[in-house]
Amino acid sequence: MVVTDRPAFYALAPGGWRDLLTILHPPYTLWHLSYVALGAAAAPQVHADRLFAALAAFFLAVGVSAHALDELSGRPLGTRLSNPTLIALAAVGLAGALAIGVAGVIAVSATLVPFVIVGAFAVLAYNLELFGGRFHTDLWFAATWGAFPALTGWWSNALAVGSVGDGLAAAAAVLSCFALTVAQRRLSTPVRELRRATESVHGQQRLADGSVRKLSAAALAAPLDGALRALAVAVPLLAAGLVAVRI
Repeated sequence: MVVTDRPAFYALAPGGWRDLLTILHPPYTLWHLSYVALGAAAAPQVHADRLFAALAAFFLAVGVSAHALDELSGRPLGTRLSNPTLIALAAVGLAGALAIGVAGVIAVSATLVPFVIVGAFAVLAYNLELFGGRFHTDLWFAATWGAFPALTGWWSNALAVGSVGDGLAAAAAVLSCFALTVAQRRLSTPVRELRRATESVHGQQRLADGSVRKLSAAALAAPLDGALRALAVAVPLLAAGLVAVRI
């Protein structure tokens, strides 16, 4: 029996509509959608229609499809959704994202084709642990859930590298989102272990002034969850502010 009461700080009590909300991982989904906006904000011009289309595509691909596949594998969030329901959510989400991508290729630019292909591959390769889990790594996670959304947001608005400054702005946005995702992973991995795979924690922390603090899973998880909560608010606010200035 785990010592924390929920598998994630945003997880609701299992059952009914709450399961549908929980598997969306709302704070993390909003966080990763913010990378699309941050990439777009780095483009020479922000096209609102392209940005909203990209946000919708990533919501369907990551927020719905990838998270449904993740829950299908081992039920990490403990929902009661049936396997057919999760498979349907994953299929509909990915199909919707692909449909938006194809529309973008037709209406905006054929250069978006690689982004559509890579996005679909990333969802399936990571969450289904294809190729022996070769793509289910922290590096791949940071590249596909951090850098790739930012790059897609930037390219779908810029469609070309107009100058050295444009390239530097794009690189800064992409690399910063990659780094933020690495930070997210460094925080979320140990807190997931504490919440989902820890039976008990024993020990104490003795401070230099002689005081002693008892260690527990809840106490160890609190600062990690606190940092994740703060970042899940800060990154979307930053993205919204930058886009508001650019539009």
